[in-house]
Amino acid sequence: MFYWFIKIIAYIPFWILYPARLKNKKNLPKGKCVIIANHTSNIDPLLLVNMIWRKQYCVAKKELFKNKLIKIFLKGMNAIPIDRQKVEISTVKKCLSVLKNNKILTIFPEGTRNKTKEPLGDIKSGASIFATKSNSPIVPIWIKKKPRLFCFNTITIGKPFYITKEESENGDEIMKNKLLELRATVINKK
Repeated sequence: MFYWFIKIIAYIPFWILYPARLKNKKNLPKGKCVIIANHTSNIDPLLLVNMIWRKQYCVAKKELFKNKLIKIFLKGMNAIPIDRQKVEISTVKKCLSVLKNNKILTIFPEGTRNKTKEPLGDIKSGASIFATKSNSPIVPIWIKKKPRLFCFNTITIGKPFYITKEESENGDEIMKNKLLELRATVINKK
């Protein structure tokens, strides 16, 4: 209930502050999926939650949950805390449970904001592991620019893909390639 309440009252003010257009909505599957996206700003998760109208469960670094007020907000918005140094079994179970219940799990596979000039940082394999174990499609999303106040942005949803058990060893590389392919199509459509 909190999730939808916040989403509805925040949609227009947030869109005014961070205007964006969502492209290729048809690529988002109706059932479960793992969304992966590039990550350049703390605003990225809020941008995806605001622009995609289905309920999402976002993985967030556990450090964000230290402040009690922020923790209440994050829990209400279905954020799942993760220790980036040592992932706990309870976190894995929670993420797999989200997918088992036909929901959307959103992960920024770089694990942190990319502050380099490279389009993507190193990709962690967590998203591919969750997708493979739950037989869920992975949906790449490219946020064209670092979100800035009152600056228009474009969010492009790529075509879903699966990573087989045989491919899972190279899951991080496959995800990186899919995100970079999507970025290339976004850049070439200028």
